[in-house]
Amino acid sequence: ALFLVWLERKVAGHIQLRIGPKEVGPFGLLQTIVDGLKLVGKELITPKRADKILFIIAPVLVFVPVLVPFIVLPFSKSLPLNDMNVGLLVIFSFSTINVLAILIGGWGSNNKYALLGAIRSVAQNIAYEIPLLLSVLSVVLMTKTLQMSKIVEAQSSYWFFLVQPIAALTYFICATAETNRAPFDIPEAESELVAGFHTEFSGMRFGLFFLAEYTNVFVVCAVATTLFLGGWTGPFGYSLGIPGIIWFLAKTYLLVFVIMWFRWTFPRLRFDQLISFSWKVLIPLALANLIITAGVIKLI
Repeated sequence: ALFLVWLERKVAGHIQLRIGPKEVGPFGLLQTIVDGLKLVGKELITPKRADKILFIIAPVLVFVPVLVPFIVLPFSKSLPLNDMNVGLLVIFSFSTINVLAILIGGWGSNNKYALLGAIRSVAQNIAYEIPLLLSVLSVVLMTKTLQMSKIVEAQSSYWFFLVQPIAALTYFICATAETNRAPFDIPEAESELVAGFHTEFSGMRFGLFFLAEYTNVFVVCAVATTLFLGGWTGPFGYSLGIPGIIWFLAKTYLLVFVIMWFRWTFPRLRFDQLISFSWKVLIPLALANLIITAGVIKLI
């Protein structure tokens, strides 16, 4: 997550014709660590009228679930920490806890901006979780498994984005929305809601929300790599002598770069546009793709 913060600042700098971090450490790599140490030293302020228990546990609840997917992510053939047969289910089960933690944080803050941001986040996640899961189901239908390593092995000849372009595109759009990244950053729209659901949080409580967001970005991109880009495999099964973990990380960071590029390129959508886009475009598209996939598999 710390590396992703540095990477985003570099990407933002180059897009805006700046250099980005460069003073602390080589290429500014230590800048994020210095900023993190400064954040640790900040005072932890609890608003007088806040629900103290909810306010304190929300940052922990939002950060811990995003670490769980690393247990089942197949970085290479020998490197899933636990290659369980329901790995995909575990990832999406814990992703829902993240939304509940955001709602708890918004409610516990006893702040109108924080509560509005939390409500927006819940509505957005409900709207985009449906097409995201429908696109994932298309891959599950093809592989007949929820085990991450077997999904990668099924792509030894070709990557699934070649035969499931609609599912891959739908997943990536929904994943961007699920992580509250621009142009889907409605829950933390600065011009309307100050800082959204984490308006009242300071110090490392805010830091945990911040780290959770970037860790979540990495996780959704790693899942996309596993489902659609062949995981640790090279193109058409050729590894070219490159270790599997390098292939996996290269693909994942490429997707992370695209999400960062979105933030500094596209304007924020209105809330009604964001919700309508999911219910009127993405859900019908993902559902039609799932039905067609099921039909083709049945015929074959």
